[in-house]
Amino acid sequence: MPYKKFEEYNIKVTEDIKDKYHSIIESIGEDIDREGLLKTPERASKAMQFLTSGYGMDAEEVLKSALFNEDYSEMVIVKDIELYSLCEHHILPFFGKAHIAYIPNGKIVGLSKLPRVVDIFSRRLQVQERLTDQIVNAINNVLRPQGVAVVIEASHMCMMMRGVQKQNSVTTTSAFRGTFKNNETRNEFLKLISAKLS
Repeated sequence: MPYKKFEEYNIKVTEDIKDKYHSIIESIGEDIDREGLLKTPERASKAMQFLTSGYGMDAEEVLKSALFNEDYSEMVIVKDIELYSLCEHHILPFFGKAHIAYIPNGKIVGLSKLPRVVDIFSRRLQVQERLTDQIVNAINNVLRPQGVAVVIEASHMCMMMRGVQKQNSVTTTSAFRGTFKNNETRNEFLKLISAKLS
């Protein structure tokens, strides 16, 4: 499908989703006619559609829309990319940061497209492990770089609000392709994303 910016999506109320939220609110014992809840099913419907809008987008097409020939073969890093997603097991948020690096092989990509790729895959029902792989694979498939690396650090509300209730836990996942499987290259990337630049 053609690449669209998120701002171009006009989220409309889906009556089916709205009705289901109406039923859920009633089922937990709330008064759906209470003033504060009158528009909640509609708002929740819009929010869910926005938070899962990544299903309607193609990450590889986004990358292809901004590819440039360039004779540069050193590491390119975009770090601290904010991400927000929904855990597919409890439909509760997880959030954190993604760090992406690649070593070009004749082509570079517009830098803003890397956070876009993160958003596209984050705005789906997810697990962090799959999210990490999807991001690295999309970049690797389109750019065909010498190597690509992705590290995600995230906090999961399903662990913080319920279950084990560990508020300070952070989950880290990583995926490496090509030259980043080499210890020296991988360690350089990990050192650079953990460094505090002045």
